Amino acid sequence: MTEAQARTLLLQLLPSRISDRNGWADDILSAFTHLRIPYTAEYFCAANSIIEQESTWQGDPTVPGLPDIAWKKIGEKAWEKHVPLIAVKTALLKTSPDGRSYKERIDTLRTEREMNSIFEDLSADAARLGLPLSMSNPIHTGGPMQVSVAFAEAHARTTPYPYPLKSTIRDAVFTRRGGVYFGVAILLQYPMQYSDMLYRFADYNAGRYASRNAAFQSALARVSGKKVALDGDLLAYVNGTASKTPSDVEQALFAIEGKLGMGRDAIRRDLLTEKTIGFGQTQLYRKVFALAEANGRTMPRAVLPNIELVSPKITRKLTTAWFAKRVEGRYQTCMARGG
Repeated sequence: MTEAQARTLLLQLLPSRISDRNGWADDILSAFTHLRIPYTAEYFCAANSIIEQESTWQGDPTVPGLPDIAWKKIGEKAWEKHVPLIAVKTALLKTSPDGRSYKERIDTLRTEREMNSIFEDLSADAARLGLPLSMSNPIHTGGPMQVSVAFAEAHARTTPYPYPLKSTIRDAVFTRRGGVYFGVAILLQYPMQYSDMLYRFADYNAGRYASRNAAFQSALARVSGKKVALDGDLLAYVNGTASKTPSDVEQALFAIEGKLGMGRDAIRRDLLTEKTIGFGQTQLYRKVFALAEANGRTMPRAVLPNIELVSPKITRKLTTAWFAKRVEGRYQTCMARGG
């Protein structure tokens, strides 16, 4: 379909009563075009549903209680360095780059974009303020699709950001256009064919390939008889790096290495590909499923990861499965608009 036809379809799929429908359509269609994502109702509705779930169609979503969250983060940094919070608050009475005091800006916070801007200024201004502590930015996700800043920065290193960059990739995440671009990238720009879009929504929350990996964990638990967490992480990680300490998955695999006909080094080699499409073609993946299905039972190739969501913004018990199912409901509503 042409770009003009895609825009017509997208406008049909967008909710009728959102603010600036044409602006949203421009940014979504632009993201699809630059990322070379196919123009389909399914993919448009997938992106629309994440936006609706994460920000209710607000380009810079408001977060209730954000001043309290910011002061808590500042208090934690002060406590780590044994600096009295009163001393920090006194320093923050000084004028910030926008003309207001830091304290005033923190006390009137409404959005993550504002909070990100404050901590970026604090990080650059710590010496002048006389703060003997690091004021590194604690904001890790942002924008209308709540994209990981780390993902956006990594993506931009391999795929040039297609829009004029006023400052940094971090700041771009907090704009509507940048947030949508990187959100569409993490949701749709990776090769995975699930039987249901539900699992792509779970991956968006838990990490790419998490639903496939949770299915592998389920099959492994059946073969080994061991308790294995269905969280989509096959290795143990420390600060995003695979640890040498064996995970519960590795321990369960070591217990059946004779059945697998694979040594521990070979098992580890295949597990190190867990964040890629290639893991599904490894010897380890095929052998675990073959053993799990030896009695004729068919095991699923995708399972919703069992992860409890933790964030200062979350005030009740929520899980990845809850998130995926909520987005799935919005997705079905969107698809119905397409007739």
